[in-house]
Amino acid sequence: MNPYIQSLRLRTLPLSMSGIVLGTGLAGWLDWYVFVLAICTTLSLQILSNLSNELGDAQKGTDSDQHGRAAYGLQAGTITTRQMKGMIGLFIGLCVVFGTALVLTAFRPWSSKLGEVCIFLVLGLLAIIGAMTYTLGKHSYGYMGLGDLGVFLFFGLLSTMGSYYLQAQTLTWEAFGCGVAIGLPCVGVLNLNNIRDMNNDRAHGKRTFASMLGTKGGKIYHTCLLVTSLILFAVWGHYLALLIVPVWAWHIVYIWRNEGSALDIQMPVLMFSTLVVSGVAWL
Repeated sequence: MNPYIQSLRLRTLPLSMSGIVLGTGLAGWLDWYVFVLAICTTLSLQILSNLSNELGDAQKGTDSDQHGRAAYGLQAGTITTRQMKGMIGLFIGLCVVFGTALVLTAFRPWSSKLGEVCIFLVLGLLAIIGAMTYTLGKHSYGYMGLGDLGVFLFFGLLSTMGSYYLQAQTLTWEAFGCGVAIGLPCVGVLNLNNIRDMNNDRAHGKRTFASMLGTKGGKIYHTCLLVTSLILFAVWGHYLALLIVPVWAWHIVYIWRNEGSALDIQMPVLMFSTLVVSGVAWL
């Protein structure tokens, strides 16, 4: 595979769209231009996060020895640090272009809604900073056990409530509750990754929530994330989300029966099933 394509980590992209699909669906799919620009923005942010994560872990030596996993471009030596920084710069630019276009399109005529425009542009800037500083930099929050919170805020609440507001120009408690509900399995994807890499992370000083809980605690936490998500969707009357119960039940059983790199096969299962949930939950 082309090393540049590999570093984009395309399999992570469906997850990043979940909150956008859910928030837009809850709002009634009012403006397709806003939806498409929101998708382009979130995909650019996800790829920026993936690239920054690879560079940050490479600089800290965290991914230098990952048994059972293919090395990405920097670790394999097929991409240089300079090239990676160039790709990061490119996707920062795409985030700015798509994000600005999204805000101006949603609030047109924007001259009468400058307050909302400014607020969402600031939120976009925070999203870019959050995408880059998960593992990149001296004070990366992913190394301080705050990665789960970051994913929950950006992929759950901000993604769902932000896309809802961009469409409906208002907010509801339902949008908040569903943002929490979809944020939990998004956190579950990161938690699964951290359970898999727990020993390696501890060896390189990467403090994740899973490494603090331990393997058993991490699996209990993982189970609670998915079960609580379904309960919240049911509480808000979005019963079609429960159609995913057989898949998540099988997923949870697999997680409890396996360790290490064997968990990797469940990553796309949870990512794609979360996108499916976001696509049917609002119906």
